[in-house]
Amino acid sequence: MQLGHHPLVRGVRRIVAHRGLRVAALVAAVALSLWNVDRVPHTAVLPAIVGLLPFAIGKYVLCPLRWHAISTSGRTRPWHLRAYAESEILGLISPWHAGADLWRVHRLETVGVRRSSAAAEVALDRFVGAIGLIAAVVITGVTLPASVIAIAAGAAAAVLVVALVVRRRRPGLTARWPWPSPKVFAYGILLSVGYQATILGLLFASIDAVGGSVPALQLVAIFGASQIAGVLPGVHGASPREGALVAGLASIGVSWTAAFGAVALTALLYWVPALLLGGTFLFLRWRGWFTEPRPGTP
Repeated sequence: MQLGHHPLVRGVRRIVAHRGLRVAALVAAVALSLWNVDRVPHTAVLPAIVGLLPFAIGKYVLCPLRWHAISTSGRTRPWHLRAYAESEILGLISPWHAGADLWRVHRLETVGVRRSSAAAEVALDRFVGAIGLIAAVVITGVTLPASVIAIAAGAAAAVLVVALVVRRRRPGLTARWPWPSPKVFAYGILLSVGYQATILGLLFASIDAVGGSVPALQLVAIFGASQIAGVLPGVHGASPREGALVAGLASIGVSWTAAFGAVALTALLYWVPALLLGGTFLFLRWRGWFTEPRPGTP
């Protein structure tokens, strides 16, 4: 399937290209966040804030820095920070976070990067992030079942084999891909592992905020298994990953009410920095605050 031919891709692309639809998407994001409020039981504010601050740094600093490290666009770190934050609004309201990727491709195109090169760059960032996720799961392997470790290792091996086969059989295609150096690749994986740690911290805080309690090592195991479930499609807040988290928490003694509440609170807290940062940058862009010269097409 080619990028742009799928109805979902075409629909999200219309959103990222149309100013009015972008505003509508922002309004929808606010509405979804308010809907999530009703699903969250009474919570203690302080633990939620303590968990949210590191997560915001992981999501909106570490992840954009990873993208910047592998990017060949020539854009600055602040540009990548803004573009990444903007993309999260569309990502949170689209299956598989696809809207975020298409927005980043769109933003790269607006500064003169060819669509194929932009798509390859965003795909590479996704790939490095996935390897970092697998690395984070393997790091927690002492508490994970052997079957889960096998799935993680198998996924990493499959991705590596596909990349090597494509590079061998289609050298002309891969020559245009922004392959990072081993040092940059390792740096990206390290940033990804750090980001996964902040997600785990947010989950710890959310469980504490709704009055739940769980042994740390068991929670790490549940978190690792749920991240594997995240490869299945779903919308933020109602995806297989959230379902796996709820079931996993209940399996280790957390009440169903606390499990649902903690996962719903975690999903809700994702919206706070997304709306504050991404929403603000999208609004300022809509008002014409950010204008960048178009460089020569690479």
